[in-house]
Amino acid sequence: MSSVLLSLPRRPGRATALVAFLSVAFAPCAFAQTADDQNAGDLPTLVVSATGIPTPETEVASSVSIVTADDIARAQQRTLPDVLQSLPGLNVVQTGGPGGQTSVFIRGTNSNHVKVLIDGIDAGNPSTPNGAFDFGQLMASDLERVEVLRGPQSGLYGSDAIGGVIAVTTKKGEGPPKVTAYVEGGALGTFNQYAGLSGSTEKLSYSFNVTHFSSTDIPVTPQNIAPPFWPLNPNAYDNWTYSTRLDWQAADNFAVNFVARYIDSSLAFTPDTYPPPTYSGVPAAQRSTSYASMFFTKGEGVWKAFDDRLITTFGVSELSTSNPTVGPNTSVNGTYDGDRQIYYLRSNYAFAPGQNLLVGAERRNESMTSATAYTSIDAATGDTGVYAEYQGNLWNRLFFAANVRYDSDDSFGDHTTFRLAPALLFDETGTKLKASYGTGFKAPTLYQLYAPYYGNLNLLPEESTGWDAGFEQKAFGDRVLFGVTYFHNNITNLISYDPVTYQNINISNAVSQGVEAFIAVKVTDRIDARVDYTYTDVVGYVPPGLPFGAACAPIDATSCNPLRRPNNKVSLALGWRPTDELDLKASLVYASSWWDIVRLTSNYIDQPGYTVVNVAANYKLNTNATLFGRIDNLFDQTYENPNGFLAPGFGAYGGVKLTW
Repeated sequence: MSSVLLSLPRRPGRATALVAFLSVAFAPCAFAQTADDQNAGDLPTLVVSATGIPTPETEVASSVSIVTADDIARAQQRTLPDVLQSLPGLNVVQTGGPGGQTSVFIRGTNSNHVKVLIDGIDAGNPSTPNGAFDFGQLMASDLERVEVLRGPQSGLYGSDAIGGVIAVTTKKGEGPPKVTAYVEGGALGTFNQYAGLSGSTEKLSYSFNVTHFSSTDIPVTPQNIAPPFWPLNPNAYDNWTYSTRLDWQAADNFAVNFVARYIDSSLAFTPDTYPPPTYSGVPAAQRSTSYASMFFTKGEGVWKAFDDRLITTFGVSELSTSNPTVGPNTSVNGTYDGDRQIYYLRSNYAFAPGQNLLVGAERRNESMTSATAYTSIDAATGDTGVYAEYQGNLWNRLFFAANVRYDSDDSFGDHTTFRLAPALLFDETGTKLKASYGTGFKAPTLYQLYAPYYGNLNLLPEESTGWDAGFEQKAFGDRVLFGVTYFHNNITNLISYDPVTYQNINISNAVSQGVEAFIAVKVTDRIDARVDYTYTDVVGYVPPGLPFGAACAPIDATSCNPLRRPNNKVSLALGWRPTDELDLKASLVYASSWWDIVRLTSNYIDQPGYTVVNVAANYKLNTNATLFGRIDNLFDQTYENPNGFLAPGFGAYGGVKLTW
């Protein structure tokens, strides 16, 4: 079950982020909501990721969490991991502070079982061993919306969507020309800047953004894992992100959209070394540096017909990354490059009120090259997928979606997945009953297929079958909303290694189940509160007589606890606007203990949990200027997630935001 393990702890700087930026207007696999939808205060909250069609949240059966640009601004969250940290069903694991390798586990599934879409582009990294996205590289400064869709979703999204989908949408220009900028400083040697120009004319909307994130003094290595008087070097992270979005209404029924995003980052970090004669692990005395150069671009056309009841989108996207690691510690040095193109066509036909038929096709080509002191790889593969979905509404009470997808993969062959998701509303009592049942799969990565010594061309995709069921209930004149959902996911064909040949093989499986519960209260027009609780239980299984590897702590001869899955997680968010000018926000995240491996020995450890409290304040001086400040980890909780990597302690930050 080696795929269960986040690709840590030996080489924290190797994996790098892939970040994408795609246009709006029903891009295939993007399913992104436009800024227009969100700014219309008289409209219900729309969800796009669950069905690919903008749908009122009350009519969606799938479990979805939504974070808006306003939520991000109130909490002063600067990176995507900050945004995701408090959401239910998720465990965010980061090697130290900003820029550290970051993975997300959804409902106890693997870190590479999450489909990540940045404005619709598949952000999974084709050059890393497990293909997972590194969330640590994505800044939050130009994000309009984040949707987290939980449960198997391959019926629409294809490979990787075993645990769920995280879909990020960036801001679209609108209105008169506007310039926005902020500057911020504080703990960890932080000095951040952002500037953006956006607006729209009758035919064209535009958005140009530049973000610089810099932290030069990030304590990461615990004192207790180093010899006495050993140098403990902090991490240093620097990220420049440039993004552009253009939406042109070329004619009444035809639009052209273009986006591009470039990220240039570096992380100075302390790798692990194993020097002779004892070969015992020790933090390196000198830092190495991991670089990430990533470019994403996409162009598409959107054609509407039959009074906008038929919307067809077609286009192509290109992703290219280069991720070298250099420095005095040659064992971690190497270059990892990846490339992906996606060609797509999709149409949504609203053939009757409340009745939609969505069909689509896409072709994906991806390749990787890598070179280290030990090995090199040059490989490529591809996939052709077609899908269809019917979304229906009966009597404005029963809402349902059913989809099916067929994938033909160049490496492992054919695969079919599906999903059913009905919801039943009782407006008379404010009650919503919901359920879903679906399948998912994860294609073997290029590394798992073609790596020297370890690769295996006979690998099958990892598979899952999952379902959930629950309810949501309104009370006290819609001022209170609460709900409970039970989930169950059975995952098979997990990729591990043969203990004799060390080749990758399909060997293990796992069962993940649990409960997600929440209550949201609008105390007054100026005070709001929300509590989320998630219970997750995950058990892995392997055949008798075979080892578990380093990714699962044994329970008995055939079962084990997958790592980095806390059983209990609680999130609390409080918001208070005492005046029109002052906005206060506080949050708490509690995670119980989990099984992990010791950073330098790979022994199993029952890693202690943590409780972190953050507070933030925004004060609007006038229409053009806002002062802001926040404190992260208010009570200076010391914890490691994962083991051997200190999370940031107490930190105060502040700055000014200008708009004109």
